[in-house]
Amino acid sequence: MFARSLLLLALLAAAGCQTVQTTQAGAVGVNRQQTMLLSANEVNQGAAKAYLQVTGEARKKGALNKDVAQTERVRGIAQRLIPRTAAFRADAPSWQWEVNVIESKDVNAWCMPGGKIAVYTGLIERLQATDDEIAAVMGHEIAHALREHGRERASQAVAQSIAIGVIGALAGLSRGGMDVTQTVLDVTLNLPNSREHETEADRIGVELAARGGYDPRAAISLWEKMGKLGGGQPPQFMSTHPSHGTRIADLKVYSAKVLPLYEAARPAR
Repeated sequence: MFARSLLLLALLAAAGCQTVQTTQAGAVGVNRQQTMLLSANEVNQGAAKAYLQVTGEARKKGALNKDVAQTERVRGIAQRLIPRTAAFRADAPSWQWEVNVIESKDVNAWCMPGGKIAVYTGLIERLQATDDEIAAVMGHEIAHALREHGRERASQAVAQSIAIGVIGALAGLSRGGMDVTQTVLDVTLNLPNSREHETEADRIGVELAARGGYDPRAAISLWEKMGKLGGGQPPQFMSTHPSHGTRIADLKVYSAKVLPLYEAARPAR
């Protein structure tokens, strides 16, 4: 009876999956269709709560937007990028965007679903990042939100959980067996998808930067700095990213592709 119930749940979950096109292809041509089990609304609501938690903890430690000039700098860059998201999806400029800087030595930045952005001071200070390089990072992270990668990965996790339950019930696997199955699923499904997500975010990110008037080639110098940081041990920001050589080669191609957009958009000097 339990196995039948799990199988029914799996079938219902499969029926609830949607194949969606989250973004327009843009000049960089990112047009992969995605399968979603969870709704954008529930994922965005969860992201908003998580963002409040993270920023709330940083505020308690006195680590939120500690340097006023630095925060204004980051938010100014974001203000030039956010309107350009319309090139990929019409609804994005009107999202409830939030941009904060967190005092931390970590070389990191992220954008949660729905446009909740955090940039860590370690990324700015340890890399001595230029505005163009910060725009490259933020464009990359915004791209994750535009493509709804968080929703896609959450949907995959839910689907895998259901599948594991069905397999475990039908095969009579022990808890140890279930743990191994989950690890295998993580390695074979999540890791390759994560790298695919990173490549998509790189390509959309350079286009966003270019449309915002930031030199897209700064993404190359940024990742070169990243690669040199930590004596060969990549920072957390790069932990699931494509190999250094692969990323640089791809960025050279796509930054050149969007260079005319930068030439048209960059402020007069």
